[in-house]
This record gives sequence, structure tokens and C-alpha cells, in this order.
Amino acid sequence: MENKTTGREALIKALLDEGVETIFGYPGGQIIPVFDALYDYKDKINHILVRHEQGATHAAQGYARTSGKVGVALVTSGPGATNTITGIADAMLDSTPIVVISGQVPTSLLGSDAFQEADVVGITQPISKWSYQIRKAEDIPWAIARAFYIASTGRPGPVVIDITKDAQNGFLDYQYKKETYIRSYQPKPDVKPNEIETAAEIINNAKKPLALVGQGVILGSAEKELLAFLEKAGIPAASTVLGLSAIPTDHPLQIGMLGMHGNIGPNLKTNECDVLIGIGMRFDDRVTGDLNTYAKQAKIIHFDIDKAEINKNVPVTARVLGDVKETLPKVTELLKPANRPEWLDEFKACYKREYDAVIESELYSTSGQLKMGEVINKVSEATRNKAVLVTDVGQHQMMAVRYFKYSQSRSVVTSGGLGTMGYGLPAAIGAKYGTPDRTVCLFVGDGGIQMTIQELGTIMQYDVDVKIILLNNHFLGMVRQWQELFFNERYSETIMKNPDFVKIGEAYNIPSRKVETREELDQAIADMINHKGAFLLDVQVETKGMVYPMVPAGASVTNILLGDE
Repeated sequence: MENKTTGREALIKALLDEGVETIFGYPGGQIIPVFDALYDYKDKINHILVRHEQGATHAAQGYARTSGKVGVALVTSGPGATNTITGIADAMLDSTPIVVISGQVPTSLLGSDAFQEADVVGITQPISKWSYQIRKAEDIPWAIARAFYIASTGRPGPVVIDITKDAQNGFLDYQYKKETYIRSYQPKPDVKPNEIETAAEIINNAKKPLALVGQGVILGSAEKELLAFLEKAGIPAASTVLGLSAIPTDHPLQIGMLGMHGNIGPNLKTNECDVLIGIGMRFDDRVTGDLNTYAKQAKIIHFDIDKAEINKNVPVTARVLGDVKETLPKVTELLKPANRPEWLDEFKACYKREYDAVIESELYSTSGQLKMGEVINKVSEATRNKAVLVTDVGQHQMMAVRYFKYSQSRSVVTSGGLGTMGYGLPAAIGAKYGTPDRTVCLFVGDGGIQMTIQELGTIMQYDVDVKIILLNNHFLGMVRQWQELFFNERYSETIMKNPDFVKIGEAYNIPSRKVETREELDQAIADMINHKGAFLLDVQVETKGMVYPMVPAGASVTNILLGDE
């Protein structure tokens, strides 16, 4: 066995061969051999000890979203593995490339209900791109190569590798070859010239085209190609929540956010445009509302890498299947140059209406309790709109994505499809490791932070420079909003009696400050931004604030509530 490599060391070597620099994990009985091997590679792989395995997956997601690389989580068997389920499902819905590696009981004990045994492959198959159990040491290099290839190519997503303890302790002749091809797996569909030509012809004949930009543009690194496409044909573009930051906020063709709490212009004009162009987005129900009334007047073109998304929710006139980095330039070549000032003016008129009804009072209020929007806007301005925005889930999330501003791509890290409370704090940790030179601002509610508040321990141990802005309204705010609007103000189990978050922050050696008045807000934000290291700002915001505009669930996108307008 002199020249043989152990399975546990082979796993570490394979991760290094894939360029892994950071792992988020938590040790336990059935993964101890791997952690033992990791001890000898501390100078090559940075392992971050989280406080809960769910935190490991969300941190891996945050890392992947800001770095563009594959995030890695390493956990033990049984409860360690099952604690990752929420993060895996979240990554699947948001197309986030992560590899979750779990320990497993020895092969001889599989199926015996051994201590801390769980059918990890069976549990995770429906919520991952690929889930595989390694039972032999010699399969480790092959499985890891395949895992990273599947996670990172095509439409990205999570991969789960379950590795038995005897595979970790076995021996093999280590050789590593990166995966470049898997039979029956075609990550990039062949681009069809007739689809390119059809799309270009429809756009060239359009009077009022509208583009809907999704995260696929960011995942495909096609931001420049998108701008060339939009600018040549003068097409206004709205973004999904995850597509925000693909286009700078101040770009003249950027006309806002789609969806339930999106800007009214994109939602109203969806049902007035003559051509609707979905680019790397999946026509989620939060974007479309009532499908029976959605864009019935428009010809719909759908650019996507995933064939399964075409015609899944919205019937399309034309599809452009393929990687948008390849397909957008091909269509752009065939487009006629165009300017559409009158069409763009219609969006400006909508924005003026929204500004007067909602935005001005949300951002520039001079009396009453602090508002979420004004806090978010001031933090964005204090970072010169260059920070990475991370959010948890709830009212603060919708406010943050609406009012934060973006000057570069990969600036939004949030749970879109699954809407996972507790996502924010660990995701912010991962986001900072993914882009250490950028300021990372986490907006979190008093409900969400308490779901993963133990990750303050991770921040303390590794001195992670995350700016935490707790928008504290002493409610589960989004549920309360629905209760107010649709359940006769019956606030069933949404009132929160909270701890002293400043004391909690200080207990974790994180400088913390409570803000209750408008007069102290600017200085508190400046102190936070200028501080080198983590900082917790507990901002007391209005107790019963509302997120407007709002399209009620299942309603038409034109059925928009604007509060007291």
C-alpha cells in the first residue's frame, strides 16, 4: 500500500484538482476520516466551520452566487445530511451550483437502520441535478469530477455525493481527470439557425417590445451580450428578482423589477407590449400572476438553456434554445437598429405614478417611524451603490431588491424560488468569501435572523466582514401584510417578542448598535460602513409597514395595489 492513496485523501485531492479553495462544513462520526485528511491541507483549502449544516449549504450558495464558482458543503451522515435538505432544494430552484458531500455509514451497514444512517440519495434525488453514493474508494475521483461538471454546466444546480466510511478509508491509485462529456447529458443545446432567424424577424417587426431579464444572463456571463442586444433594438428591459444587477440600475433601458412587488410599469406593460422576450427566466408564478390573462396580446419569445422551461408555464410564439451568451449575439446580428422614445416614455409615466403613490413616502419620509425603504436606500448610497446585497426572506427582502441599486453584476444574493427564511445570514458569509474585496450588506428581518442566528458564531470565529442591517418590526411582516389585506387583520401568530439583538451581537464580539430615530440613522450607517469587520445595526422600523406595489397572488399582473393611492 506504499504508493496507494486513501479515499479520504483522494477526496481532498479531487477538490483541489477542481480548484476548490473554500469549503463550508461541520464534522461528525461518519465524515471524520475526511476531516482528518483535511488537517494536512489547511494551507490549501480554507474550511469554514459553520454552526449548523443548513448554514453550510446557504453559505455555499452565497459563495457560488458572488464568485461564479461551485460552492462546496461537507457534512456528516444522518441528521448532518438531512439538515442540508433545505439548502439543496433552494439551490435547485435558484439554479445555484453547489456540491454537497455527506458521510455515510459503512457499506456493510447500509439498510440496517444503523446509527445516524439516512437514505441521502433517495431523499435528495428529487431536489438535485444528480445524487450519487460512493461505496468504493476507487470511484471517488470519477464521482467528484462528474459532480462538478454537472453542477456547473448547462443550467447549474446542486449535486449530492454520499460517501460511505469504508470508501473514505479504502485505498486507490489516485489519478484525476476532469469531466468534459457525459453521454445523454447535453448541457448546451445546439443552436438552431431557424430559431435565431424567427426571433429576429419578430423583434424587427415589433412596435412595443419588452424584455424580461432573468438570472440565466448572469449564470451565463452574458451581461455584455444582453446590453448589445437591448441597445441595438432599443428594447426596454425589466428584471426578475434574481436577474437584478445583470443590467446597471441607472441604464436608460432598465425599467425596473417584475413580479408581485415589482414596479408597476413592467407589470402593466406586460399586458400591453406586442412582443414579450423572456431571457434566461422561467415565467415563475410570482412574475406571471394569473396565466389566463398574462400577455395574451403579445408574441412571446423565450431564450433559455433548459428545454423543460419552454412552454412549461407560458405558451410561446418562438423559442431560442441554447446558452444566451451564444444565442443573443446571433440574434443581435440580425436586428435592425431602432430607438423607441415614445415606448420608453410610457414606462417613465408609470414610474412617476408609482413614485408619487409609493416611492417618495417610502424613501423620503420626514415623520413617524423609520421605514424599511429609507434605510435600504441610505445604505445603498453609503456604499456608492457598489455593495453586494444579501437578503433573508420577507418584507425586507422585497423592499431591499426594490430600493438597493446595482452598478455591477452578481450583486444580488437572495432566496428566490424557495423563499427560505434563515437563508440570509449564512449566505452573506459565503458571499463575502466569494468576493472578499466587495462590501457585503445583509438585510434581514427579526424573524429570519432567529432561524440561523447561531451563524453569528461563524462570523466571530473567522472575523467575516459582513454588515448586518436588521430591519426590526417585531412582526413576521410579510405574513402580517397578507393577514391585514386578506384575512381581516387577524394577526394569528405573527407578533414577535424579540430578544435584545444588540446584546446578542456583542456576545459574539460583533459591534452592534440600535437605531430608533431618523436623526441617528445617517451616522449609524456611516459608522457601520467605515468599520473594518462585522457590524450589526438593529434598526427599529415601522411596526405595520406595507410593501407596495403588490399584485395579489393569482391575480392578473395589471391588478396592482398601491396602498392609499
